[in-house]
Amino acid sequence: MFHNKDAFIGAYLQKFQSLHGKGVDEGSNRERYEALAGLVRDGLAQKWSRTNKQYLERGVKQVYYFSIEYLMGRLLITNLLNSDMLELCSEGLDELGISLDELTEQEPEAGLGSGGLGRLAACFLDSIASLRLPGHGCGIRYRYGMFKQKIVDGYQAELPDPWLRDGNVWEFRKPDKAVIVKFGGHIREEQTDKGHLIHHEGYQAILAVPYDMPVAGFRKETVNTLRLWSAEVMPSDNDGPVSDSDYIKVMEYRRSVESISEILYPDDSRYEGRVLRLKQQYFMVSAGLQSIVRRFKRKNGSLFDFHEKNTIHINDTHPALVVPELMRILLDEESLGWDDAWRITTNTVSYTNHTVLPEAFEKWPVEAFKELMPRVFMIVNEINERWCRELWNRYPGEWERIREMSVIADGFVHMAHLAVVGSFSVNGVAKIHTEILKKSVLRNFYEYFPSKFNNKTNGITHRRWLMKANPDLSDLITESIGQSWITHATDLHKLSTCIEDPEFGEKVARVKLSNKMKLADYVQKTTCKIINPHSIFDCHIKRIHNYKRQVLNVMHIMDLANQLRDNPALDITPRTFFFAGKAAPSYYQAKRTIKLINTVAKMIDSEPVLNQKIQVIFLENYRVSLAELIVPAADVSEQISTASKEASGTGNMKFMMNGAITIGTHDGANIEIRSEVGAENFVSFGLTADEVMDFHQKGGYNARKVYETNPRLKRVLDQLISGELPAGKEEFRELYDSLLIHNDEFFLLEDFSAYVAAQKQIDRLYKDQQRWRQMCIQNIAHSGEFSSDNTILEYAVGIWQVKPVIF
Repeated sequence: MFHNKDAFIGAYLQKFQSLHGKGVDEGSNRERYEALAGLVRDGLAQKWSRTNKQYLERGVKQVYYFSIEYLMGRLLITNLLNSDMLELCSEGLDELGISLDELTEQEPEAGLGSGGLGRLAACFLDSIASLRLPGHGCGIRYRYGMFKQKIVDGYQAELPDPWLRDGNVWEFRKPDKAVIVKFGGHIREEQTDKGHLIHHEGYQAILAVPYDMPVAGFRKETVNTLRLWSAEVMPSDNDGPVSDSDYIKVMEYRRSVESISEILYPDDSRYEGRVLRLKQQYFMVSAGLQSIVRRFKRKNGSLFDFHEKNTIHINDTHPALVVPELMRILLDEESLGWDDAWRITTNTVSYTNHTVLPEAFEKWPVEAFKELMPRVFMIVNEINERWCRELWNRYPGEWERIREMSVIADGFVHMAHLAVVGSFSVNGVAKIHTEILKKSVLRNFYEYFPSKFNNKTNGITHRRWLMKANPDLSDLITESIGQSWITHATDLHKLSTCIEDPEFGEKVARVKLSNKMKLADYVQKTTCKIINPHSIFDCHIKRIHNYKRQVLNVMHIMDLANQLRDNPALDITPRTFFFAGKAAPSYYQAKRTIKLINTVAKMIDSEPVLNQKIQVIFLENYRVSLAELIVPAADVSEQISTASKEASGTGNMKFMMNGAITIGTHDGANIEIRSEVGAENFVSFGLTADEVMDFHQKGGYNARKVYETNPRLKRVLDQLISGELPAGKEEFRELYDSLLIHNDEFFLLEDFSAYVAAQKQIDRLYKDQQRWRQMCIQNIAHSGEFSSDNTILEYAVGIWQVKPVIF
């Protein structure tokens, strides 16, 4: 983009002046950030235009990745890195007396995602562009992020996250590409000489306006598109006075429209919130499909071969309405017959399943579904009728099997069933997850469609999670094995030759200590707590949820505190336990877990015999930039979900890539990480997935018995309700009851002793620093296998059948 530093400086100063009408010396850091981001955006826009032109002229097959969330993180450094401008810009800004780090802090983090699902989507878009594949994202432009988390007296408080308050430098509003999405109303059918016509009448019209963001490939000409849809009111021709009642109706309409793209995951504890979620999903799907079809028709006219030039991938069930909406377009707007429309749809749509938790399998009440989307419901009902007839022919008389496989059953529309029936590919996201889908959760469907099911283990982009997040380690790796790993992540294997090199091990340790000191500085600035950077940094950062078992971690900390009280001379390496993560606003037990973590932290801080050896830190408002600070500093990666419950996990991969040692269960991608690095470089414990599923299916688990026969465990649980913690006696009563009275659904008590033993193993291993460093290097060396580049290549070849476009 710029040939040298002087060219960059000249362009930057000119951009700043044109944007703000003054010299850079007079500007604020926010204005300086806007000028730099605008300059980078201008450069990307040129490549973006060329990319789209190439796709159109060559008529290549394209992928559209539909996801309800995208957790993009800050984009300035990523776009500089991918544009190969990072070093040049940093040097140029230094010459102007401007800190690139300070400018980076001015960028708000896009409130488009909340967790692993959204971060995966962001990593995938990066890899698609970096591999020069023709693929784009489709989602919703939420005006507010999920929420900003504040910890007040140990409790989570939710504050608005107005991330768009000062605008988004990276987006391009495209009002000329707007489409109309219809809700409610009624359907009138008409038989004419031209065939069976469908008329949708009395509907509420919503204007869907796209905002496009460029997605740059790493050091490539390719720039793909993330298209985000904003819900807006339809323009009105009536500029005259209105009555009070009309004014109220107008305002109610405006409010109902704006709510669609207002916030990610509206509270679904009430009926209105659940309906709004369904409305969001149809809004995204309908707008996205209309846009794709319109673009395709400009060049091709007929949609008869639509599936040969387009793959629409649905990231979990949130976009599963792609199936009936594409059918609606083909049937009602393109006048195709049912068989042709179904052939095109089922050869266009591919589906990734992300969960085995029953409560996470989306289903919608028929009445709400029908009222909101009357024509789409008619199509879903027809899909279900035809599907059930097909099942009856295969399984005559097996009513229970047919009910379990129906798209509509027991008064609900089952979205996972719709996604499986209406797609040509169904994939899990880790080997064990895919096997669980095939053997248990979707067993009937697998027996019917065995060729549809496949595995694509998740991945992460090493460009963000190693090069950007940990530049010192990246430089050390390049110094040792060359640059090939940057474009071919599996070349990190070359580090295996450095495992026995004590000098290299020392360098890795110095980088780790430097990163730990950066995190310690952040903790001091944000919490006023001083932590020991020479302690073991033990990190448990992810969404707060019962199955992710943050409470098991806390139980170990409480047990460790008890051991220290009983024996203050206990020989343990000082340990700092980091927690970060958000609880859904309506998830009571998860929010109580946050209170427990902070209560235990307060207890430890107050006892000198404990706080010399243990510290507990809860870092509020977990987000991508905070993860980028924590992950490079971690010594221990906590991946302790109940076996069989975590589909894959990607945090485990990020920690591994940065040289942390995993303490983990036999769950998700943990199993593949352990296989890759070797059992001796992974600290595993606990029940297997088969053992957990046996308990669920056959019973036999008795939490009370485990409690009664383990004195250390009993002591910890009793402390929850004895008043020993600096909180009321009843503060954690429901948590206590969930473990004992409700029989410990996620097997914390069963795994407690094994977890404590695994933590002792961590302490022993860390004491042997030479061995520990070798383990760290081994993890880094094998982390390239989990690059999202590898995952996307598997999708491209095995599912989407798209090829790189080189120009």
